Parts: sequence; C-alpha cells; structure tokens
Amino acid sequence: MTQNNNPAQTPAQSSTPTSPRRVGVIGLGAMGAGIAQSLRRAGHDVHVYDIRADAATAFAAEGGVACATLADMAAACDIVVSVVVNAQQTDAVLYGEGGIAAALRPGAVFVMCSTVDPSWSIALEARLAAQGVLYLDAPISGGAAKAAAGQMTMMTAGRAAAYEACGGVLESMAGKVYRLGDSAGAGSKVKIINQLLAGVHIAAAAEAMALGLREGVDADALYEVITHSAGNSWMFENRMAHVLAGDYTPLSAVDIFVKDLGLVLDTARQTKFPLPLASTAHQMFMQASSAGHGREDDSAVIKIFPGITLPEST
Repeated sequence: MTQNNNPAQTPAQSSTPTSPRRVGVIGLGAMGAGIAQSLRRAGHDVHVYDIRADAATAFAAEGGVACATLADMAAACDIVVSVVVNAQQTDAVLYGEGGIAAALRPGAVFVMCSTVDPSWSIALEARLAAQGVLYLDAPISGGAAKAAAGQMTMMTAGRAAAYEACGGVLESMAGKVYRLGDSAGAGSKVKIINQLLAGVHIAAAAEAMALGLREGVDADALYEVITHSAGNSWMFENRMAHVLAGDYTPLSAVDIFVKDLGLVLDTARQTKFPLPLASTAHQMFMQASSAGHGREDDSAVIKIFPGITLPEST
C-alpha cells in the first residue's frame, strides 16, 4: 500500500497487482529497465520505448511490447512512466517532435521519475492538467539492482485522482512508495535533499580514500575497517568498492551529480539558503567532469586528488 505523510509507517510491497494494467515505460537505462522488468513480473502489460531500438526489442523478446514511436505508446497505455535523465529530456518526451502529450487520452497518468527542479515539476502538473492528463511527481532512488527487484524507493506527490488511476502500479515498481503531498513539487524537493546527501557522501568517501592512499595505508584494509566502523556510509561502502576494483563503468555518472547538485544549489538559492557542503561537493564533481571523467562512474570524483596511485582493474 502507498505510504502517506507519516514516515513511521512502512509501505508494503505488492507482488501481484490488484488488476493488470497497460503501462508504458519510456527509457530503458539502468533504472528504467529494472522498472519495466518489475512491472512485467507483477503481471502488467508493459509497453516500452527507448531511443535505442535494440533495448526495447530485447525487453519485448522476453514479454511485453516494444513501441516504435512515443505516439504508439500513448495510444496503447493509460499510464506512462518516464525514466529519462532530466527535465529537458522529459519535456522532449512530452512536447518535442513526436511527443506524447498531444496523444495522451484525458484521464491518462504521466509518472515523472527524473530528478528535476521542483518548480518545473509544479508547472508541468498544471500544463498537463489543462489537457485533462493526470500527473505524478515521482522521483526514484535505490539504484539499478533495487529497481530490477521492485524494491526501489519512490518519492511521490500528486492529486488523489492520479494515485487512484495508477491502482497498484506504483507498488509493483517500488518497495517503498512515499506519498508526500497532494500536488506536485514535494516529491522533487525530497529527492533534491536526498541527492544533496548522496553527493556529499560520495565526495567525502572519495576524500577519505584518497587520504588513505596518500598516507600509504593499504586500501583494502582501510575499506574493511571503515565499513565496520562508525565512519561508514552506504556510499562509502558501495562506491569505494568500485575504486578498489578500478572499475569506473558508470552506474551513476559524475555528470549526474554535476546536474543534481546544481539543482540542489539552484533550489536553495531561491530562498538564499546556504549549503556549504553541497557547494564544495558540486565543485569536486565539476572538477572531475572538466578533467574528462564526466561519463565515468561517480566514484571517479576521487581522480581529482593529486599525488595518489589508484588501484587498477584486474
């Protein structure tokens, strides 16, 4: 069931939908592919679209429908879940050439899972409402593995009619569905705060590991000790494992945090609220990106530190 504003309540994961729905998923990246798999596993009729036609075809080969165009998806589905990178891509999905906004039927629901400026999300809700389309501001967190397992977290806000129209679809996608407000904006605000912490934690983890390397501490031993001590964080444990493996294959890229921490700072700037740690972390990711590491895993922020020798891939 969907969690309401009381954070003490834990929502339950539903393994089967109340009634199967025809759901579209746009974007089959690390998170979108997992969402589509979770929806299919829960028994929904899943239609997918990705600019990489082979990704959609591969999904359809195991069950589901690959849509050749966004218009095909809009015609087939009453619920469309968008899992693209940012507001610009979301706008293109809706209002760009061949976008779905004009083709969505009145009463259809557009579920927006990207990390965006909260004020942009609020404006999008009004824009869609003008044509009778329901909207959920629904950023996600948890990573690719949790998305594939249907155990990610959704930070949602929207009108009661949008939740009602989604039925059991949200619970099929996520282990925790937080209902944070009765109109758009609150979901994106909470996601922005989550990204503040995530970015700062990754930057701090990289700084700690870099200091250890500079001081000649055995990197594997340092990782073992920290992950069993009070200084540990989920980001240290997860991202510094990538550093130890010398594997910077992007699960979440440096440039994602250039964007997301930029959104954090933009949001706070509107009310002149100081964010010294977020500002420093943003500069670290900017430096890594400027040095050519923008498309590498976000743990590559460690590469900005001078005078250290990083572990090599085996």
